[in-house]
Amino acid sequence: MTSRSDQAWVQHAHAFCDAIKDLPLAEMIEAINSARLMIHEVSPFKKEPVDCVVWVPSDSVHANDYNPNSVAPPEMELLKLSILNDGYTQPVVSFREGGPESYEVVDGFHRNRVCKECPEVTSRVHGYLPLVVINDERSEKTDRMASTIRHNRARGKHAVGSMSDIVIDLKRRNWSDQKIGRELGMDPDEVLRLSQISGLAEMFEDRKFSEAWEAVDPLAINEDDDLGEIDEEAGVDVQADLDRRSRF
Repeated sequence: MTSRSDQAWVQHAHAFCDAIKDLPLAEMIEAINSARLMIHEVSPFKKEPVDCVVWVPSDSVHANDYNPNSVAPPEMELLKLSILNDGYTQPVVSFREGGPESYEVVDGFHRNRVCKECPEVTSRVHGYLPLVVINDERSEKTDRMASTIRHNRARGKHAVGSMSDIVIDLKRRNWSDQKIGRELGMDPDEVLRLSQISGLAEMFEDRKFSEAWEAVDPLAINEDDDLGEIDEEAGVDVQADLDRRSRF
């Protein structure tokens, strides 16, 4: 049975829906997003990004430049087919950049591509993408990189070469091996292995090495050697020994 207080907020919800249903599309979406954000602020799940999915213009969402995950063409076609038939079942995960209307993809780059590259999907979602925003308080690029890798690794999808490049980049940004392992979910051996894949040349680029030496034929005879003295001192027949070796 519904209480009076329950009836009150249901009436308010109906009033809100009646107020926005005839608004122009952009204003309606803005009103819906605002309502979701207000509810999110008082939600017991406010610490969970998925508690607040908003719709944003796709041109305000851009790819990152470090994603180590790649999708083969057949899988990309399957993703497009899935979105065409089942709709968007997962939002694009993003960080807010620079302002309220600029977002960088953390996870969902290919879902982002489908919206922008498939006209049927673009038309159906009115050029908007479902989005969640994570970690507003952590805006460093290293934080975004770590988050992308965690998402990819959780699904078991990441390219080793790109992962190696990211580990090297994090090292350049003064992340310790311990921090890299903790943030990316790696053990020390994996951090070391990925560091070595693309980092060996860089690790030794400032080292100085001695000049190369040339191998010498152990059977070669120095013209300055006195074979007679060697013969007398060693008690061996040098010429016979050389004749014997020449047969091999």
